[in-house]
Amino acid sequence: MKKDIFTLLGGFLTSVFLFLGTIGVSFDWFTQTSIDAFVFMAAAAGSLVLNLYAVWKNTHVCNRIKKNVLKKQELIKK
Repeated sequence: MKKDIFTLLGGFLTSVFLFLGTIGVSFDWFTQTSIDAFVFMAAAAGSLVLNLYAVWKNTHVCNRIKKNVLKKQELIKK
């Protein structure tokens, strides 16, 4: 699913690039190579955010749940 989203992002940016070219607007930095690089960077940023959330969830949320379970079982002091 993530790959599909970033493929759609790349297709959208490519269509913007082609549209701007047809109306005579051009930027030296806005090329197919820069679009591909941006899509790659966006995919890496999305993966980073997803992994940071997973690490946070596994360390903080799971530890809080474990602590509450141990308190209910009276294995640790409250």
